[in-house]
Amino acid sequence: MQPKDPTPEPIVNEAELLARVDNDTGLLRELIAIFKIEFPRHLSELREAIGQGNLKSVRKSCHTMRGMLLSLGATRATAAAAQLEQSGDSSDGAELKSALARFESEVMNLLPALEACVAKAGP
Repeated sequence: MQPKDPTPEPIVNEAELLARVDNDTGLLRELIAIFKIEFPRHLSELREAIGQGNLKSVRKSCHTMRGMLLSLGATRATAAAAQLEQSGDSSDGAELKSALARFESEVMNLLPALEACVAKAGP
């Protein structure tokens, strides 16, 4: 068994993100602005689906958000969304709530990391 790499995944894979936008910081700013508008609505829908026990909607919301996060190079939040999506296959409410808490924690760190990426990329 190989030892686990002690270096955690970055919040944002900046190289991947900049490659996705072809180093166009204007486009990057637009994507982040769209994310800031759209993501809270999806997160609200996810919370509502979890509260109602609607596992089909949980999986759908997670899948949508995972795609959004992946396009932004948000490695840790994408992984947390995938775990939450898988938890949506279970009727274990505690597991689902735990996965939601991890996901929300990763998302809270995401916007500052994206803004830092934009700042480093320049005008």
